Amino acid sequence: MTQESFSVTAGVMFLIIAIFHVLRIIIGWDAIIGGWAVPSWVSWLAIIVAGYLAYEGFRLAKKAR
Repeated sequence: MTQESFSVTAGVMFLIIAIFHVLRIIIGWDAIIGGWAVPSWVSWLAIIVAGYLAYEGFRLAKKAR
């Protein structure tokens, strides 16, 4: 696997994660882990982190060309 394909794959995966967290906030899905109801602010944090990692993945893929 080349660095470019790895970076694109990682970028897509993190983008999908960010999209699901956005959907969780918009639709109001509940997230329960081990009986603990995860507050929605955790999804806001996850959107920022996953969005940044997706951006970096795509940026590194472009740089690897």
